[in-house]
Amino acid sequence: MTSMKVHKALTIAGSDSGGGAGIQADIKVFQELGVYGTSAITAITAQNTIGIQAVYPVPADIVEQQIDSVCLDIGADAVKTGMLVDADIIHLVAKKAQAFQWSNLVIDPVMIASSGTALLSSSAVLAMREQLIPLAKIITPNIPEAETLTGLTIRTRQDKEEAAKRIAAMGVQYVLIKGGHDNGALLSADLLYDGSGFQEFASFRIQTRHTHGTGCTLAAAIAAELAKGRTVPEAAAAAKQFMQAALELPLEIGSGCGPVNHWAY
Repeated sequence: MTSMKVHKALTIAGSDSGGGAGIQADIKVFQELGVYGTSAITAITAQNTIGIQAVYPVPADIVEQQIDSVCLDIGADAVKTGMLVDADIIHLVAKKAQAFQWSNLVIDPVMIASSGTALLSSSAVLAMREQLIPLAKIITPNIPEAETLTGLTIRTRQDKEEAAKRIAAMGVQYVLIKGGHDNGALLSADLLYDGSGFQEFASFRIQTRHTHGTGCTLAAAIAAELAKGRTVPEAAAAAKQFMQAALELPLEIGSGCGPVNHWAY
């Protein structure tokens, strides 16, 4: 009897006690897409659908030990990052990416909360630009995050293309600028740039307040598909379908911005 190949993905992110985003969302997505999920937790949060009530950063040496424990024994076919807290953790993750030669590193640059609150300091954004982004296979900023990374104001398709080119110039192989913040647009269009050309993944915009964890979920789905050997365009297309299902069939959990439905797909 031949043993089954188990594809594995590691998420390095914050814990969401409400289960809609962060580590919890990533593990759910990995499981749904047939990939074994492991984790390194960067921060413990107390949060629900109404907001974040408390954040406790995990010391860098503990984050490092979690990554080492996973990678030295289980391994990872893809690695996805989420909330990285500060410049020290970003530097650590960059060091580990080089040490373990991660070929499928997916960066969800968690910089700005849905409420508009900045989650990364300017020194941490600089560390991400200079140290981590050049090591990644793909980065998945939303429009506010792409603006933070580039200094541009993004209003049009041309603005998105220019932002993607500027982010690609930082050294990352692929840039996926998400269209969820395209206010008033009938379609939610994600724009993928491979360094030479553009590919668009569009779907009808779903009118719902249950959007907590959308960024984590999309990036985790891309990581899961890359872990299974898909190309980046294939992974982005599959992740878009996963995300659309998760929004179309809301769970209606909580009294605020509820989580997307991770098992809808």
